[in-house]
Amino acid sequence: MEFAKTLRVQSTAIPGLLMVDIPVHGDDRGWFKENWQREKMVALGLPDFDPVQANITFNARRGTTRGLHAEPWDKYISIAAGKVMGAWVDLRAGDSFGTVVTSELDPSCAVFVPRGVANGFQALEDETSYVYLVNDHWRAHTGSGYTFVNAGDPGLAIPWPIPLEQATLSDKDRGHPLLGAVAPVLPRRIVVVGAGGQLAGSLNRLLRSRGLTNVAFLTRDDLDITDAAAVSSHPWERLSTVVNAAAWTDVDDAETPQGRLSAWQVNAHGVANLARAAIANTLTLVHVSSDYVFDGSRAVHDENEPASPLGVYGQSKAAGDTAASTVPRHYILRTSWVVGDGPNFVRTMAQLARQGVRPRVVDDQVGRLTTADELARAALHLLDARAPFGVYNVSSSGEPMSWADIAAEVFAELGRDPGDVTRISTADYRTAGPTAPRPRSSVLDLQRITATGFAPRDQRSTLRDYLRSPQS
Repeated sequence: MEFAKTLRVQSTAIPGLLMVDIPVHGDDRGWFKENWQREKMVALGLPDFDPVQANITFNARRGTTRGLHAEPWDKYISIAAGKVMGAWVDLRAGDSFGTVVTSELDPSCAVFVPRGVANGFQALEDETSYVYLVNDHWRAHTGSGYTFVNAGDPGLAIPWPIPLEQATLSDKDRGHPLLGAVAPVLPRRIVVVGAGGQLAGSLNRLLRSRGLTNVAFLTRDDLDITDAAAVSSHPWERLSTVVNAAAWTDVDDAETPQGRLSAWQVNAHGVANLARAAIANTLTLVHVSSDYVFDGSRAVHDENEPASPLGVYGQSKAAGDTAASTVPRHYILRTSWVVGDGPNFVRTMAQLARQGVRPRVVDDQVGRLTTADELARAALHLLDARAPFGVYNVSSSGEPMSWADIAAEVFAELGRDPGDVTRISTADYRTAGPTAPRPRSSVLDLQRITATGFAPRDQRSTLRDYLRSPQS
């Protein structure tokens, strides 16, 4: 065993399979190591995989061989005593299916094995033991989630130091199928709740364009998130992610007695129900927030700004954000001025432009548009990139505009004189019913999401594309 290694995380030929060098400190009394050190290892690239169970395997004799098993969870394995030869085979659907990696492990080594990658070990010394952490609890029904491949498959050509005919191997392991008979492990499913909304529609189109089919879209009839019992009893097993695209978004109606109740039921209590389910089932929760959680007194809002909502809608969204943030694996996408399928400001202005109307539009509220397509693209980017969990501002980029500026852009794009838009103050704006207070500035700082590699599109460009699309 090598002492005084530098802590290091290295990638392998199998995507997501990571080898870890662990510093071991020894003297004449024995040795000590930090076997799992979340803060340091995550900083070096190991996934923050939230282990919930620790197991130990002991092999009395040299040559004991176990595997190859692909399990329905992520696994972090290290050696407690002795030495083993490890072998891993990617059984996940995709280009890397069938890829083999082998390595000799001692107490100065560990390996992170993602779900769907088969692992096997051969003891190279007597009285060998290894410990492993997993991020789901073993239950009787989880056995059906295992996938196996034969450790002696000639096509895999795993160079076991002790030939398998001389090794101690269970009859069950000897009977596992060859690679050619193995059904690839499919990704865990994503569930989108609120299937009738703008974001769900954009996610559906984007996922179909990628050829991804492991996504279920649930309407309110399928799952009412305001019903705590229904959410608790929903079959969340074998899912990875729940995207909350359900929201009460009628900002002005939220100021009425019935609207206030509906806003809080969906935007706060419904999110709390999903958060409890996500925690109980180790799911990632993607939740959409709003610029309305701020009072708009700052010119630009970053992710660390405390909530200061002005109206009922913003208050209910801020409460939902608090609930979503209790989930260890959460992405809260705070966005502004969303346009997509269904009625919205841009569609209204386009209709007025075509009808020859000269509208009066507020000119002292500024922000950036966000198309539902852009919001969907950002959500999938964070999931694909395995970005650090937390809050991310998401909107178009570019120079902020007022609602009147956007209306003028719409008029110009449709051949109308932008001067036909009359600019008024918020104080001069009147409606027949209750009017919710609105933040004067909805401009969101985008530095955090751009640091993950996401490039928000300029809002004037997205506005032009939206107006030319069938959905407008």
